[in-house]
Amino acid sequence: MRVNQPQKLGLTPTFGYGDRLGNATPGHIYSHRAHGNGIAPIFAQQSIRELERTGRTANDVIRTAREAVINCDFSDPWGADADHLKTIDDVALMVRQGYTFYTIDPSDHVNDEADLLSESELETKFDEMDTPVPWVDTYSGKSVTIDSTVILEFDHRVLMRAAVKYAAAIDHTLDIAREIESRCNAAQIQYEIEVSIDESEHPTTLPEHFIIADQCIRAGVSLISMAPRYPGQFEKGIDFKGDLTVFSDTLAKHAAIARYLGPYKLSLHSGSDKLSIYPIFSRITKGLYHVKTAGTSYLEALRVVARVDASLFRQIVNYSCGKFQDDRRSYHISGQLDKLPVLAGVADDVLEEAYLVSDDSRQVLHVTFGSVLNNPDIGPAMQTLVEDRVDVYHEVLEEHFNQHLIALQGDNE
Repeated sequence: MRVNQPQKLGLTPTFGYGDRLGNATPGHIYSHRAHGNGIAPIFAQQSIRELERTGRTANDVIRTAREAVINCDFSDPWGADADHLKTIDDVALMVRQGYTFYTIDPSDHVNDEADLLSESELETKFDEMDTPVPWVDTYSGKSVTIDSTVILEFDHRVLMRAAVKYAAAIDHTLDIAREIESRCNAAQIQYEIEVSIDESEHPTTLPEHFIIADQCIRAGVSLISMAPRYPGQFEKGIDFKGDLTVFSDTLAKHAAIARYLGPYKLSLHSGSDKLSIYPIFSRITKGLYHVKTAGTSYLEALRVVARVDASLFRQIVNYSCGKFQDDRRSYHISGQLDKLPVLAGVADDVLEEAYLVSDDSRQVLHVTFGSVLNNPDIGPAMQTLVEDRVDVYHEVLEEHFNQHLIALQGDNE
């Protein structure tokens, strides 16, 4: 029996596939069938920011995923992620379309300055806050033993920093969660909630993770996963940059907190192409994980363009370079335009290697997707080419995501 509608997926490990063109899901399905054993897919996934930049609608995203599921006779449960929700209006839009996985993003309400302030400066900021923070008294002076390796001490400095940095974000998260609950219940939609605090400048400390998750759970939020800001860099379109030992040790402690309070899953955002940490992430979380990818499928569409129409690919590269400085502003990336090869000096038969392998060129092409797709000439030309060669697109997607899923399965594969 086909499962034609997205479902609530629970604590099963999950993998999110982003589709910015609207025709990638069959390729995702082919790869998932081959190597997604034990992992539940989220085929419909798009953030509000991506909807605005692609010109697609929330209905387009869930409809094309559903059609692919039906046409490919995919019969396992799958999900639909209303990604990076920031406002009440965002929630209303996604609930109307039947999404089941709601990612709350309160990053606009996180005060990153808090990590740089002295204790006296934190005291001043705390005293100047507009609303009271009752949970400071809840944790004040307490010690929580998570396991033999994680003991959390909630001293005054820790609580002042957490309050200044995250109090407004927690309040906003709870407001959005209540809206999700109300609307989904009214629409009789089964739902689950992820909280994303990964888009901040500094790593989330263990006490901060505990406070945020604990406050959500105490408020009755249906918390299925949380995306802390881990140590290291999780940039778009490239592998993890940072110390693997520090990441592993910190992840183990975050995972212990998630099991203690929930259990709920830990989420890896900007998960595209992070192959070096996938086995670590899967092993340390003991399968309690969600991985989210998006732009890497767009880059695979560009791979098809490079192979089929060198002239169009050159137009896309040239146009992306011109838009990069503006488009990069909403992303945490290190890619540098001046490190790309000079387009005129690259032969047609090596365009793919020149622009879809190196970190800098991948990031330039990755973050400019909206500008390219909305260009009145280049956008439709790219869409038409990929649709005309959609079998090739699905083949490269399958090959690409095979690498992801095999790495994520680790020793289980």
